[in-house]
Amino acid sequence: MKFGPVPLAEAEGAVLAHSLRLPDGRLKKGTVLAEAEIGRLRSAGETAVIAARLEPGDLGEDAAAQRLAQAIVPDPERAGLRLGRAATGRVNIHATAPGVIEVLADRIHALNALHPMITVATVPPWQRVADRTMVATVKIISYAVPGAALEAACLAGQSALRLCRVRAGRADLIQTDTDGSETGEKGQAVTAERLGRLGVALGPVRVVPHRMEPLSDAIRASTADAILILTGSATSDLHDVAPAALRAAGGTIAHFGMPVDPGNLLFYGTLDARPVIGLPGCARSPALNGADWVLERLLCGVRVTPADIAAMGVGGLLKEIPVRGRLREA
Repeated sequence: MKFGPVPLAEAEGAVLAHSLRLPDGRLKKGTVLAEAEIGRLRSAGETAVIAARLEPGDLGEDAAAQRLAQAIVPDPERAGLRLGRAATGRVNIHATAPGVIEVLADRIHALNALHPMITVATVPPWQRVADRTMVATVKIISYAVPGAALEAACLAGQSALRLCRVRAGRADLIQTDTDGSETGEKGQAVTAERLGRLGVALGPVRVVPHRMEPLSDAIRASTADAILILTGSATSDLHDVAPAALRAAGGTIAHFGMPVDPGNLLFYGTLDARPVIGLPGCARSPALNGADWVLERLLCGVRVTPADIAAMGVGGLLKEIPVRGRLREA
């Protein structure tokens, strides 16, 4: 693409780089100059304009943005995403349902490194989204890009985005009580709010004594798609009450602990292929904590491995929750 001053005699087909106010109205930036526009410019006394002229092999910004968006999301319906119409070199991509977004970051990094005028910005990987949330925007910065660079970007970014829709319809929260004072109302309300963001229903309040046997019985009795446990005393070991109760109910533990604060004392596992999550005490607050990242993925059917948990440490220092019993700094 050639950019700079263009005599009007050579300007047909060029793209106007700056908006101009003419006696008969405004000529907008990005206008492809045809005979009519050039006539208006001559009538206004102009002899040249600042414009971009495409060279052989170049592709205009809108066509380039649309093609790249279609490469990133080749099957929008299957991916749970919607591609907008190209305008001013931009295509926005939106979610079509609640869920979490899978971003193949290496592919996005690779395409963004190919040509400075070809860009894609996304939300962070695994971010929770609602229906119609914008999850990415494709932007061609210049008025055109070399076709070869665009093709390379399309190959690099192939199928880099998809929505993982919510799989769980209902979850149960089982809370434990250490001294007979726990009503379960606060934990129930906060958890219902968390689940509601993904459209997951929460079962009735269930509070049991903080002992392995009654907790194990409650876990075994649940028929929900996901089981959440919030104990009256923090889980501090794999053999503590809540993990032991899950094993006694016939379940397995996948991982305990995470390098995210607040949220260190989380454990999760499965019972009959259903996710079971032992929530840290900070989950009684609506503020973001590490359990949110695990909970949201598991409710959407995304496998979470110990390696995934370990990778959460970078960026895992979250805002302090003032109501925590033991703060990071006194």
